[in-house]
Amino acid sequence: MTARLPVFPLATVLFPGLVLPLHIFEERYRHLVRDLVGRPEGMPREFGVVAIRSGWEVAPAGGRATPGGGEVTLHEVGCTAELRQVTELDDGGFDIVTVGRRRFRVAGVDREAAPYLTADVEWLPEPTGPDEAAELLAARVIAVFRQYLGLIRDDPQELSEQLPEDPTVLSHLVAATAVLTVADRQRLLAIDDTAARLRAELRLLNRESALLRQVRAVPVPLSELASPPAPN
Repeated sequence: MTARLPVFPLATVLFPGLVLPLHIFEERYRHLVRDLVGRPEGMPREFGVVAIRSGWEVAPAGGRATPGGGEVTLHEVGCTAELRQVTELDDGGFDIVTVGRRRFRVAGVDREAAPYLTADVEWLPEPTGPDEAAELLAARVIAVFRQYLGLIRDDPQELSEQLPEDPTVLSHLVAATAVLTVADRQRLLAIDDTAARLRAELRLLNRESALLRQVRAVPVPLSELASPPAPN
């Protein structure tokens, strides 16, 4: 079964349960927010967030939803963003707060039906009940994730934060929080099985931790590695 969704292409990946604040300044997406706010009470106020595979979305002033810089291509799997808070700005734009809700696969994109992109989407399955394998993996992911956080954070107090016990919620949080590429996050979002997602995250966290330890072993300050060489 397919559904029709407004689509917002972004250079990021949204996961279920995660908060995504956005500053809306392009007219086509102002139109999208106005359409969502104007929906009848009880009707879902959500749109699809899909990561951009190539190209970028920049509309010409006063233009329709025509991608700037060549044809934009999107990843196949995205996540809906439910509108939770809307603040209208003096210039006609909006600051909005959304929360990721449910994953979908894009079946087809329509660039003409509205000022913004719309798409036919297929809802992806989510786990419904206890999964012993996922629960065992969740304990391992929490341990490795805390070690990873110790490498990327300077303040030990930040490591005391409570991590979710629910394996699926944990898998989404780790995918969104770890410093990963869009491609890595996209692969994690596309995995239907929680245990498989947690296994993939264990591999990624071990890879990233090894790289961080290697960089810290280099006998020069990290600040020098991030700075361009001084001119001769």
